[in-house]
Amino acid sequence: MYVESWTPAALEFGSSEGSLLRAGVQVRSVREIPPRPGRTSAWPDWVAARPQVLDAVGRAGVTAPWAHQVQAAEALWQGRHLSLTTGTASGKSLAYLMPIMAAVTAAATPLADVNPPSAAAEHPDLGHPSVSAPPAWRRRRPATSVYLAPTKALAHDQARLCDQLGLPGWRVATVDGDTDSTDRQWARDHAHHLLTNPDLLHASLLPQHQRWAAWLRSLRFVVVDESHRYRGVFGAQVASVLRRLRRVAAHYGATPTFAVVSATVVEPIELASSLTGLPPAAFVSVDRDTSVRGPVRIGLGVTDGTLEEAAAAVMADQVRDGRQVLTFVPSRRRAEEVARSADRLAEHHGIVAYRAGYLAADRRLIERGLADRTVRGVAATNALELGVDIAGLDTVVMCGYPGSRTAFWQQAGRAGRRGSDAEVLMLARPTPLDAYLLDHPEALFDQPLEVGVLDPSSPAIVGPQLAAAAQELPLRPGDEHWFGPITWPLVRRLTERGVLRRRPDGWYWTAERRAVDAISLRSGDGRTIDIVEEPTGRVLGQVAAGAADLVVHPGAVYLHQGETYVCAHLDEEIGEAFVRPSRPGYLTQPVVDTEIPLTAVHRERTLGGGRSTYGPAEVRSTVTGFLRRDEATGQVWDSTPLDRPAQVLATMLTALIVPAKKVNDLNRSRLDAGAHALEHLCAGILPAIVANAGTDVGANSWIGADGSTVVVVFDRQPGSGFAARAHDRAETWLSTAATRINECECTAGCPACILLPGCGSTRPLDKGIAQLLLAILTEDPGRPD
Repeated sequence: MYVESWTPAALEFGSSEGSLLRAGVQVRSVREIPPRPGRTSAWPDWVAARPQVLDAVGRAGVTAPWAHQVQAAEALWQGRHLSLTTGTASGKSLAYLMPIMAAVTAAATPLADVNPPSAAAEHPDLGHPSVSAPPAWRRRRPATSVYLAPTKALAHDQARLCDQLGLPGWRVATVDGDTDSTDRQWARDHAHHLLTNPDLLHASLLPQHQRWAAWLRSLRFVVVDESHRYRGVFGAQVASVLRRLRRVAAHYGATPTFAVVSATVVEPIELASSLTGLPPAAFVSVDRDTSVRGPVRIGLGVTDGTLEEAAAAVMADQVRDGRQVLTFVPSRRRAEEVARSADRLAEHHGIVAYRAGYLAADRRLIERGLADRTVRGVAATNALELGVDIAGLDTVVMCGYPGSRTAFWQQAGRAGRRGSDAEVLMLARPTPLDAYLLDHPEALFDQPLEVGVLDPSSPAIVGPQLAAAAQELPLRPGDEHWFGPITWPLVRRLTERGVLRRRPDGWYWTAERRAVDAISLRSGDGRTIDIVEEPTGRVLGQVAAGAADLVVHPGAVYLHQGETYVCAHLDEEIGEAFVRPSRPGYLTQPVVDTEIPLTAVHRERTLGGGRSTYGPAEVRSTVTGFLRRDEATGQVWDSTPLDRPAQVLATMLTALIVPAKKVNDLNRSRLDAGAHALEHLCAGILPAIVANAGTDVGANSWIGADGSTVVVVFDRQPGSGFAARAHDRAETWLSTAATRINECECTAGCPACILLPGCGSTRPLDKGIAQLLLAILTEDPGRPD
């Protein structure tokens, strides 16, 4: 359970009540997290002995540390790896910065010789070259450290904190994709504390580790912040990058201590071990929060209008009342719409949008405005969920359930920071999952956080990462210490394909190009499309190449900072989409045709009168056209055909199959409509069972040639593991789906059960047949027909 206790709360919703009435919002349930007094502790001796460190924390306004901060700092100072999972705004940054700052003030000392990891058993088919010991190095500058965040914004926020601390002689540098070569060189040659993201580590620092040799020799601490965000493909890729970092650091004689940090994570030791490759027993867990906290009232509500209209109205009222409000919106487009509408209603009191795809200068400007409160309201995608450490937000509004309890508490934690009173309001969307949580708030408030889906041994991930590691340092026996037992079977395969070449002293990368350039940490395809304004040539933002057809196809309406543009031309070869300023009065929605032939089956299990299978598949998707929807009402104006090439995705899927004999008396068209309805319901309810962002998985359904009914969910990014978890938890998944559709009071289907507004398909839906299919998949196999 995330909170220590709940207190009874009336349905009145504090200072937001008037706003809610004006916005047409009805609060269905309320919980309140009670205040907590906080417990401090004495400074560690090694901090007290360094007046410059005490002065630094004093400049940050800290007079006495919380007890959990001291416990965490002591573990790191003693060289123990740390899992730190106290709540949002509990001072986690100071906990790991205390030993980092203290280490910089320590005198430089020689490093002991570092013995290489012991080689495992010989591999006769691969050979066993001798293991050469890494050189012993001496520190040439004080201890160095690196802070890794999943977003640039969070690293820049840490930079502001480090600047506030102002430790004399402590050189801190923020380095990411926006940093120019001069600043990168300064960081490489002079910085003690590096603030960056896994992408920079993967694509720049590790491939050029010789240039970073002096910094790596002194590497003492590695901080992995917001660790709950490292899941699916991104998490598995980062796990390999951290193993590569440990391997290269060991080459230079360094064995850094890791701090794996998050406010919202379950089984933190297991996650820390999966990410770093270190054994669970190596970690000290600090999870009891001793910081002060003000009361936070959390409400779940519905609106009789659209979520965007209600959120904008609440934001405007809050801002006019002098409160600072943050609204989380599930898509870039809707963030722009809500910000534009709220700012108009608030008579331009400083409400803006914040989303991924903005240029660096735009992001920094908004982040500074949040920090100094000149920006009064922000409508944001989850790019801001973990991006900025905002102090004292009065209200957080969520446009819909964010997909997991972990994400819910992360977003809610942005309210009431530094001990002030606060309110959180989640407006339920008309979707099966949100409707389920409205009817069963205990599933949100009283259940533990989800276990992150992360497979650090996925061959699709580790294979390319081994190639990158080989280009950094030749692979040799003993490297399974870093990458696990899958290392040598993959090395053999890479060698057979000519990716690696075996020589007497190890396995080498064979190509002139960089191995890391073939790996995107966050998606299966690292290519991006620049969105260019005509006629100025200004780059407005970027979109992943694989999603370009969905966002900037010819004729698409694109929103940016409250302005609308129409896409005139998409040139994937040169990587640019050209858009023109326009206010056409409509928005666009792509229509996608998907084909998924079922091939091999890796795992299979019985589900009631049907079965679930898991295995590989090729998903063939084509954007065949787009709908024009009225900007104000959402009503469809018309449909425009497009001739776009198919996108083929090799991935893994889980199929729910109802055999023909169970439904052979049903009309085929009704059966197809029921399958389509079940597809919507299963995809909509899955995040309640398997933590994912909704966009992590795709879904489809059809009637097979043999008359069986098939509903599938597939990983949109190969190697993410969500489809596998759906297969493993199929009983819970389907029983939750059955509860939602059976409790829904509608007769023919509604957005709270089987309607999916974002679906561009013209196939009909049949709620009754969907219920029948679910009954078959959840029936007791021992019960006679």
